[in-house]
Amino acid sequence: MAKRSNGRLTPEELSGFCAEVALMLSAGMPLYDGVEALADAERSEIYQTLNQNVTQTGSLYQALKADSRWPRYLTEMAGVGERTGRLEQVMNGLAIYYEREGRIRGAIVSAVTYPLVLGIMMLLIVLVMIVKVLPVFRRVLDSMGVALNESGNLLMQVGTNAGWIVLVAVGLVVLAALVCVVLMRTALRPRVLHALRRVFPPLRRLSRDMSASRVASVLSMMLSGGFPLDEALEMVPNVLPDAQAAEQIQEIRRKITSGGAFADALAESGIFTPVHSGMIRMGIAAGREDQVMSKIAETSEEQVEEGISELVSIIEPTLVALLCLVIGAILLSVMLPMAGIISNII
Repeated sequence: MAKRSNGRLTPEELSGFCAEVALMLSAGMPLYDGVEALADAERSEIYQTLNQNVTQTGSLYQALKADSRWPRYLTEMAGVGERTGRLEQVMNGLAIYYEREGRIRGAIVSAVTYPLVLGIMMLLIVLVMIVKVLPVFRRVLDSMGVALNESGNLLMQVGTNAGWIVLVAVGLVVLAALVCVVLMRTALRPRVLHALRRVFPPLRRLSRDMSASRVASVLSMMLSGGFPLDEALEMVPNVLPDAQAAEQIQEIRRKITSGGAFADALAESGIFTPVHSGMIRMGIAAGREDQVMSKIAETSEEQVEEGISELVSIIEPTLVALLCLVIGAILLSVMLPMAGIISNII
């Protein structure tokens, strides 16, 4: 597995790592032997560091936590797996999760990269037309002793203004997209995602489904492992993708501490849909809340994947439509001055 330039592993590589760890555990291989075998096979610095940390601590969770290059979600879920004695199941689930994340990320990149490149090309084309091409028309006409009439001058000015408007509009869109791409690779990623969720409603729904999936997944494993409810809720905020969901979990803990019912506090938090809240009530009544949580986690993950697929299918035609408008504006910026020149000569 090749690393990225910043030392972090891609989702596909993380999926492979989790699958390999799960396979070793299912075969009865001790953790330190399995990680050592991975380090020897991969021969990369991140695996060598992981091997050293596992040897020193004897814990996959502690080894991952000691290296900030490993995702927080993977680290915390490994901790949950070790505490519940279900590390193999957790790693299998993470392998599927990161495989899905890789597919989704690839779809988003392919849907956004092509229109972004076209937008940059449009910027260059419009800039060349305004700065180089249109002034050449004026100089040629002046050298030929042909003067534009009032309507021709107006058309030339309208075309030039249209070109500048297109240039500024497309430039702002491209610049905003590039800034978001760069910031998403920095420590400001949570703030950028929060801002995007505020201005882009579909992202809010996806974030809610992702939070519901992670909450249900952790609670399922912790409860099935025999951990008290309060201890299970204490673990949940560590794996949530946004601060708002973490605060909702803290509010649930406060209500339960004050004597409130778990099902009521969970329903009032808004983390789960009314349908899922009803399923949780039934699961608690039947004493099978861990199984219900597992089913909700699976359903929420499917909703996240479907939602992102729908979002990508909306983004691509929208960008194509915007590009058509840009092309139309470019044609106007050329054809209007040309029409003025032709009308003057005729």
